[in-house]
Amino acid sequence: MLFTNPRAARTAYPASLKDILSVERTRESRDWLSGWDQLSPGPTPLWRLPDLAQHLGIAQLFVKDESTRSPLGSFKALGASIALVRLIVSTMPEAGFDPKALIAGRYKDRLGDFVAISATDGNHGRSLAAAAQSIGCQCVIVLHANVSHEREQAIAHYGARIIRIKGGYDESVEHAAQLARENDWRVVSDTSYEGYETVPRDVMQGYGMMVEEIIEQTAEEGADKCVFTHVFLQGGVGGLAAGIVSYFWEVYGTNRPVFVIVEPEQANCLYMSAVHGRPSKATGSVDSVMAGLACGEASPLAWRFLEKSVDFFQTISDVAAIQAMKTLSRGSDADIPVVAGESGVAGLAALQNLAAASQDAVKMGLNRQSRVLMINTEGATAPTVYRELVGESAESVLGRQRAWRG
Repeated sequence: MLFTNPRAARTAYPASLKDILSVERTRESRDWLSGWDQLSPGPTPLWRLPDLAQHLGIAQLFVKDESTRSPLGSFKALGASIALVRLIVSTMPEAGFDPKALIAGRYKDRLGDFVAISATDGNHGRSLAAAAQSIGCQCVIVLHANVSHEREQAIAHYGARIIRIKGGYDESVEHAAQLARENDWRVVSDTSYEGYETVPRDVMQGYGMMVEEIIEQTAEEGADKCVFTHVFLQGGVGGLAAGIVSYFWEVYGTNRPVFVIVEPEQANCLYMSAVHGRPSKATGSVDSVMAGLACGEASPLAWRFLEKSVDFFQTISDVAAIQAMKTLSRGSDADIPVVAGESGVAGLAALQNLAAASQDAVKMGLNRQSRVLMINTEGATAPTVYRELVGESAESVLGRQRAWRG
C-alpha cells in the first residue's frame, strides 16, 4: 500500500533540525569511531546492479551493503556505539575521557560499575553489547518474545546479561526503562519517548556516516548534485530514516532526492504517522519476518525529521521481503550476489512491488531515468533463518560473491 505524504516539502534544511542532527556532528562521530576494531576499516561497498535495474525499469540501482560494516553484521554498529560513547562522556565529564581512547578500552578499570541497558529486536542490542564490552562497562539487554534464540545467543556472545519478557518490542522498551529507573542504569535506546531524546539523537547521528561514505563513493559522478533521484529507506521506529534523510537534506537542500519509507504492512507505525500527521501506532499485529522493522510505535524525535521530508510511505508483505532476499542472493553476470537479511531488503521489495504497479510508480516519478539508492541494512544476522527463507546458506552466497568478484 502506498501513501503520498501531503506534508512533504522541498525547503532548505531547517536550523531547528540542524541543532539536533548535523553533518558536522556526524563527521565528529566518524572520527571517534575510526579506530574501533568492531568496524571495518574502510567504507562499506556501494554496489551497482545494472541487470536488476533494467528488470525494474529504472536507470540505475545502487545498494549500500551494510552486511560488511562489522562482525556485528548490520548498520546498527554505527548508532549504538557512538551513542554509548557520548553518553559516558556526558555523564562523567569530570573524568576527562578521550572518546577515541574510550571505545578502544583504555578506561576499562574505571567503568566497571557503569550499566547500559536497552530493548532490542536483535541488531541494536548486539551492537550495544559489543560496544560495552570494548569500553569495559556492563550491558543489560531486554528481549521480547519474538526475538529468536539465535539472535539472543549472538548478543550474549558479547557478555551482555539477557532479560526475556512476554509481549512485543514496545513492551520491551517500557520494561528496559523501568529497570533503568529502579537500578540507576542508563538506557541506550534507538527510539525516543517523553523526556528521552538525547541518546536516540546520538544513535541517529551515527547512521549519517553511511551517507557521508555514499557521497564520497559517488563524488566523480557529480559533487554538486545528488546522484540519486530516489532513496528507499526502512521504517522501524524511524531512527535510520531520520539519520539518512537529515544528512541528504542538509547537503542538498531543495534539491534533495525523493525519499520513500518502507515498512511491513503489519508494523506500519510510520505510514500511520503520515496519515494522521503525528507519531502514531501500527494498526497490525506488528510481528513480522522483518524482525528489525517489527515496531509498533514511531519515535517522536525521528518523526520531526520525517514529517516534511519523506515523500511516500509504502508497506510490504513478508512474502515480498523473502522474494527480495532471494533476488539479491542470486545475482547475475552483471550483478554481484548479495547477502541481505530480512530487514535489509525492504527497499528492493518495495521496488519489485512498484514494478508490478505502474500507476504507483508513476506517482513516485520512477522511470527509465531514475537512479535509485537502497540500503541493505543487515546480512544474515540469524543464519538459520536466512537459510530457511532463501533456500541457501549465507556462506554459499558469499562463495558465489567471491567467485563473481574474482
